[in-house]
Amino acid sequence: MEIGIDSFASAMTSEDAAKTINRADAIAQLLERIKHADECGLDVFGIGEHHRKEFLDSAPTMILAAAAAITKRIILTSAVTVLSAADPVRVFQNFATLDLISGGRAEMVVGRGSFTEAFPLFGLNLQDYDALFAEKLELLLNIRDNEVVNWSGKFRPALKNQSIYPRPLQDPFPVWLGVGGTPESFVRAGVLGLPLMVAVIGGETHRFRPLVDLYREAGRRAGHSPDKLKVGLHSLGYVADTTEQAMDEYYPGYAETFTRIGRERGWPPVTRPQFNAQTGTTGALLVGGPEEIAEKIIRHSEALGGISRLTFQMDNADIPHEILLHAIELIGKRVAPIVNGK
Repeated sequence: MEIGIDSFASAMTSEDAAKTINRADAIAQLLERIKHADECGLDVFGIGEHHRKEFLDSAPTMILAAAAAITKRIILTSAVTVLSAADPVRVFQNFATLDLISGGRAEMVVGRGSFTEAFPLFGLNLQDYDALFAEKLELLLNIRDNEVVNWSGKFRPALKNQSIYPRPLQDPFPVWLGVGGTPESFVRAGVLGLPLMVAVIGGETHRFRPLVDLYREAGRRAGHSPDKLKVGLHSLGYVADTTEQAMDEYYPGYAETFTRIGRERGWPPVTRPQFNAQTGTTGALLVGGPEEIAEKIIRHSEALGGISRLTFQMDNADIPHEILLHAIELIGKRVAPIVNGK
């Protein structure tokens, strides 16, 4: 199983002004964490895409390109690219260039995003949420698979005998489909034969098994081989030397972040009992000591019928940079070897 980290490039814009750091420092620290993940043997590092004050990831390929220059082996991916609000031609060109810079280590996870700010920002109608994504995904895959593109759709001018460059080193270039909880998204990934990245940020992970089964069955019916139908899991999590330490360090920032987001969506404030339940045996949060988290990852994989990739999102809880570096080291040197039986 590939194990890695996803980051939304937190600017640490906490309601507590004392926790807010200089934006340039935040980017520099993020790049240091990516380099450290590479040195600690992690397999993948992903950067999200948001257009909000508290995140610095509105141009993820810029961050990933900077990371490519200071790393040697780690896969560099988006987490996710908000394809509904982007031009597939430019998305492909950016990631193809990243693939060249990194020596063939680039990937992308495309999705519709969990926030809506990109739609008014780029002059799009939120009512076209799914239609935009379906059309743009079709075009992106057409560009990936064909150097010369002939295509027409509703939301973008047609392309006629149009050559699109540069071409990436990898052929085919890896494109994962990022999904939340809608059956249609799982089926779409299966029909297209795309690897699946499931974002589970709450609830119980095993409840996603019927949706993963839908994905695999749709892929089988479409004639795709089982080894092509990979499943990845994006989870909120944090690893410290002990479970008690991990819980105490992660909870305050986690509660503040999700209470703030919850106010926008009509959710109640996060409480410690809710958090404790989410970190339990079947809960989605991967917060604890190395051995406990390794065992939980194995349980999650078994519950979903086997997963190929697991990524932690840790920098959403205002945890200081030096402590996150230690968490990355614990994941690379203690969690991953247990999960993979080394």
